[in-house]
Amino acid sequence: MTILLKLKALPHAFGTLEKTEITSHLPSKKIDMILIKTWEQALDEAYPIRQEVFIHEQGVPEAMELDEFDPSADHALAYKESKCVGTARLVYLDAKSAQIGRMAVLSAFRGRGIGMAMLMALVDRAQAQGISSVILHSQVVAMPFYEKQGFITQGPIYEEAGIPHRNMILLLPKIEK
Repeated sequence: MTILLKLKALPHAFGTLEKTEITSHLPSKKIDMILIKTWEQALDEAYPIRQEVFIHEQGVPEAMELDEFDPSADHALAYKESKCVGTARLVYLDAKSAQIGRMAVLSAFRGRGIGMAMLMALVDRAQAQGISSVILHSQVVAMPFYEKQGFITQGPIYEEAGIPHRNMILLLPKIEK
């Protein structure tokens, strides 16, 4: 199943999981759309971005990049002029909690709000699924990015793939249906 999320200046409403429009705080010129895809649908576009960002730029071992969570996750892919320029995933941990991870935007497209748009699309998707808390393992340098959207830190700093990280959590209000 592919879900199309077009970014337009519309009132915020994200309750249905069919073809859905999502509000973003971005001008529509910065990004054309975000698609939510299965791993099978996302692999050919998402993995090259993850390779570039995590393996080549950050030195994450290739063996750590793909894991057992990819096949069951929802994957957000951001497009600019039909080119996939960013990816992130949402892993459902149980009926009430999920984890966002593997957030990556190609270097030429950073600083344009694309990461924020993917983050908010996945938070909205989690909330629409009845998830009450979203966690993530933030690289320490990226913590301010997540704090802007209400994530709070939890626990100590630790290393993951040789990079300092800290856990963060966002508690979501329940959506009345």
